[in-house]
Order: sequence, then structure tokens, then C-alpha cells
Amino acid sequence: MKIEHLAIFTKDLEEMKSFYETYFGAKSGDKYHNQKTGFQSYFLSFDSGSRLELTTKAHLSPRNAESYGYTHLALAVGSKSDVDQLAKRFVEDGFPLLNGPRTTGDGYYEAVIQDPEGNLIELTTELDSKIQSLNND
Repeated sequence: MKIEHLAIFTKDLEEMKSFYETYFGAKSGDKYHNQKTGFQSYFLSFDSGSRLELTTKAHLSPRNAESYGYTHLALAVGSKSDVDQLAKRFVEDGFPLLNGPRTTGDGYYEAVIQDPEGNLIELTTELDSKIQSLNND
């Protein structure tokens, strides 16, 4: 079994699509628009085969940032150096760096940033890098 995709409701579909394409190399499929319901979405594909669905619909309710449910999206971006470089790029481009880069108590090397709508993203190492790091510590 595998998770096929993760979906995020968004206020600005085009801005969010551009963000994930720019910083994570996502490739977007065609926009889907249900004229009857007003629902719109893009499926974004990553080189690893994972997918993210960005969706929007009229009359969405704002949510409390600290509520049950989705908390963050972890994206493996490569090595520790890759995490450091991407975290630095986000800061240079005006995005807040909320935490890290650092090695967490459970052994992940990560930095935490926010996308344009405040969703938390963990920039982390590939699984093999995590295992290598644990073996070297």
C-alpha cells in the first residue's frame, strides 16, 4: 500500500501551484474545473512519483492553524547540504524559517518553512541520508 496523493485546499490556486513548481520542481497537470460546483484543482507530480493535489472551491471556511488533522508536509530534498541550501533560499526569498536546519530527536535532519498560505513544510533529507546519518552518529 502507498499514499497515492495528499490534497490541500487553497485560497490562491495559481500562486500555490507556482510555489511548488518553483521550489520543489513539481510538474503540474491540466487544471480541472467543475463548473457546477466551482471546484478547481491541479495535480502536481514530483520526480519520486508522489503527487500533491491543490484544490479550491468557493466559500471555504478558514481553519485554526493548530487543530486536529493535517499538520505538515515533509519533502525529502536530498542531502543535509540540500536542506541547508533550500532553507537559505527560502529565507532569501522572504519566506519565514520556523525551525532548523537541525537534527531532530527522532533522527531527521530538517528545516521547517511555510508555503504562501501558511502550511508547514519540513524540508528533510532522503531516507537513505537519514539512515546514513544515524549510522554515523
